[in-house]
Amino acid sequence: MAVTKTVAIDGREVTFRASAAIPRLYRNQFHQDIYRDSNDLQKGIDENNAESSRLDIFSLELFENIAWLMAKHADKAVPGSPEEWLDEFSTFSIYEILPQIIDLWGINIEQQVASKKTADDRAGNDHPALSFAVRTDRSFDQRA
Repeated sequence: MAVTKTVAIDGREVTFRASAAIPRLYRNQFHQDIYRDSNDLQKGIDENNAESSRLDIFSLELFENIAWLMAKHADKAVPGSPEEWLDEFSTFSIYEILPQIIDLWGINIEQQVASKKTADDRAGNDHPALSFAVRTDRSFDQRA
């Protein structure tokens, strides 16, 4: 189930959408892992103090890419590249927008976890012997 959030940017309303498709869309578009990138980005920003944040150009580009992808996911009329989309704004503050996107992404993850737990409960998969986890090497491992 997708989650949307509308944020005022440069005097206009922009809708962002997060869903289970975002990691795949991000990987296909930018050939990167959104989880790793968003974690790196969040480490570099101090929400309470813009001057103490450690953001470099790479972090700014990550933020712009994630914001564009979530806006494009919400509205197909959004231009086809982050550059074209950003050109529509005179200001685009990472310190105002990033916390909103992080909140949206967090809500989406919480809903996915709750949905999976509900589905597992309905299927009777609450027994540890019936659960399997996918390891990072893509092999399956039975949970103990």
